[in-house]
Amino acid sequence: MAKTAPLRLLAQDADDLAIISAAMQDAVAKIGDITYEAKARLLTIAFNRYCWESGGSERVRSALQLGGVMKVQARKIRRNARHAVLEVLAVTFDAGEAPGGMVTISCAGGGDLRAAVECVDAVLADVSEPWPTPRAPSHKD
Repeated sequence: MAKTAPLRLLAQDADDLAIISAAMQDAVAKIGDITYEAKARLLTIAFNRYCWESGGSERVRSALQLGGVMKVQARKIRRNARHAVLEVLAVTFDAGEAPGGMVTISCAGGGDLRAAVECVDAVLADVSEPWPTPRAPSHKD
């Protein structure tokens, strides 16, 4: 199997963010891997991303960074449980006062992380070599 190049994706609107969302489906992160820098207005999350684009069976360490973040809210996420694991279902943008709005990272189990942003400014980048995984994500109908 040919090696797949590391992903490097930028999003500047909701359509771009939908592409990042597809790449992040079934990514997992620990609560401790979420960093919000209020002064810099940056939200950074490190994930182990399932490599759907390579036909599966691999994960890769990736990072998602949102810029222009004014506020972050968590719902049904135990913020004090640094080793608790989140599984990403989708990343979406709900427009507010243009060009701003809300980026929502929806997780399995009904939890989500919401970031009020000045505009869509997101980067997803693979930061490691992929490694094999024996477990493919599965979804109940």
